[in-house]
Amino acid sequence: MRIDRNRNALIAAAFASLAALMMCAAMKAQAAEIIPSIGITQAKDADNAKPNVGLALRGTAIPSLLDLEVRGQYRQEERFNGALKEKMWPITASAWLTPLRVVYAGAGVGWYNTTLDYQDSALKSETSNKFGVHAGAGLRVPMSYRFALDLNGRYVWMENQQTLIIPKSFNPDFWDLSAGLAFSLGGHH
Repeated sequence: MRIDRNRNALIAAAFASLAALMMCAAMKAQAAEIIPSIGITQAKDADNAKPNVGLALRGTAIPSLLDLEVRGQYRQEERFNGALKEKMWPITASAWLTPLRVVYAGAGVGWYNTTLDYQDSALKSETSNKFGVHAGAGLRVPMSYRFALDLNGRYVWMENQQTLIIPKSFNPDFWDLSAGLAFSLGGHH
């Protein structure tokens, strides 16, 4: 358990460092956006698609080529006909290729803080931290000098999640589709 805690602390520190570097690069380029969003998520082994909310900070690292993004999100869904409720707070870092300012594509990594709540009150809730990777694409539609509609889709791959109920594990991979309003913090985007 101690090794897992140390590994998770190291991952969190790496994400914090990466986020700081990304924001320094974005502020140097003087083009950054804050993007609140709402969306839907559909997990591979989940019962139904569910809503989610998120907040991203995206900045231009190399104009007309590369944007970097840090994103936080909240999502929850039920599995196994309501026997298990999964709550997830992912923090992700993405690199988006942007040769055309309205279309972008890329990939990234994430830290996924996940709580499993069991319908059976005899079973204690469990919280774990996992690492995942994602790939996706998006569309950025300018609405004015300071605002743009941001449509984003990504697929997230993660390692199987263990549970206290049968089946003893499930595949936590999921699709995420979101729509956000990008607010420019300065510079030309």
